Amino acid sequence: MSNRKYFGTDGIRGKVGEAPITPDFILKLGWAAGKVLARHGSRKVLIGKDTRISGYMLESALEAGLAAAGLSAAFTGPMPTPAIAYLTRTFRAEAGIVISASHNPFDDNGIKFFSAEGTKLPDEVEEAIELEMEKPLTCVESAELGRASRIVDAAGRYIEFCKGTFPSELSLNGLKIVVDCANGATYHIAPNVLRELGATVIAIATQPDGMNINKECGATDLRLLQQRVLAEKADLGLAYDGDGDRIMIVDHLGAKVDGDQILYIIAREGLRQGQLRGGVVGTLMSNMGLELALKQLGIPFARAKVGDRYVLEKMQEKHWRLGAENSGHVILLDKTTTGDGIVASLQVLTAMVRNHMSLHDLCSGMKMLPQVLVNVRFSGNNDPLKDEMVKSVTAEVERTLAGRGRVLLRKSGTEPLIRVMVEGEDEAQITELAHRIADRVKAI
Repeated sequence: MSNRKYFGTDGIRGKVGEAPITPDFILKLGWAAGKVLARHGSRKVLIGKDTRISGYMLESALEAGLAAAGLSAAFTGPMPTPAIAYLTRTFRAEAGIVISASHNPFDDNGIKFFSAEGTKLPDEVEEAIELEMEKPLTCVESAELGRASRIVDAAGRYIEFCKGTFPSELSLNGLKIVVDCANGATYHIAPNVLRELGATVIAIATQPDGMNINKECGATDLRLLQQRVLAEKADLGLAYDGDGDRIMIVDHLGAKVDGDQILYIIAREGLRQGQLRGGVVGTLMSNMGLELALKQLGIPFARAKVGDRYVLEKMQEKHWRLGAENSGHVILLDKTTTGDGIVASLQVLTAMVRNHMSLHDLCSGMKMLPQVLVNVRFSGNNDPLKDEMVKSVTAEVERTLAGRGRVLLRKSGTEPLIRVMVEGEDEAQITELAHRIADRVKAI
């Protein structure tokens, strides 16, 4: 494990105005990144952002830092995270930077880097940037300073890219779709993609004001979308998160379709079309119903640690092209380099149109097992996961489930919580079993 000071699994993130998300830190970060990236050649960096009010302040600070190191910044304005990954490749830029805290509330923000290939930066580049942060900030000669420019047609280019992932012989004519853009970065992209492919689109949460991103809308809160789908008698509803790298779907009955079900639909369609190469990657949290349904289709399945970074690593290790988290990060390596909500939703729509089936019917081949999650706070240095009593109660619960379910205990990556997850066929039974383990963890 690297001992990086600032970079987490998904860039640098925090509350705006508190370290490290302050103008002076971000200025220095821009400079340090510029110093490291300038060694490579093209001297141009793309900067995109979501719709948070703090994006203006942070993009100015980043641009000043990059310019001082001799790199030029090209701004895209509000743009989904996967769009920056794509545009960084097409513009042959040295790197892409996204200013976003994804599905977090508006007063958080973060910085995420993409390499010239549109992938997350390798650890060694992040470590080199952190080393540079320790040095005093300097400025190149005036003639060497970077310039700033704006990419005028960024949205149009990305819309065309998304449409290109949908089969040219098909159209969305006759489909009525409600699209919830979370007042985030997809607000001017997703509705246009779907309309241009022929759908009747009802767009909601497309009025960003800098502070309403992810607020009671989007992939993390489906209530607004569910109500609207039923009211409009729509065929389905699509919900993206604030930066457009996650997708959640609602069927015509208002039922939630999560990342596991989306993964199942895309994998099965890939198998039918003879395009599935190898197997599918999920995470430790992926529903056992997904595993069983894929097994019936003869599709290999592997679990990665929770986090889209780990899903991608496992996919690359196995040379597979499809992976997802149940939270809606879906990675389609045959289409693009990173999780992309719009591209993933188009693959589900492809399966619907091609098979003349509703989303509800497409999901019916997979039975989701009930999952109960109990969070237990713990303090001090004791590790409840190493406790013998916890281990023995867990083993006892596993014996009770007898292969018809599973138990997962893990520490939260962000708070002092132990997450106790039990999955099985009988909801009442697994609720009791989950609390039995949780009580044992609490007793320590």
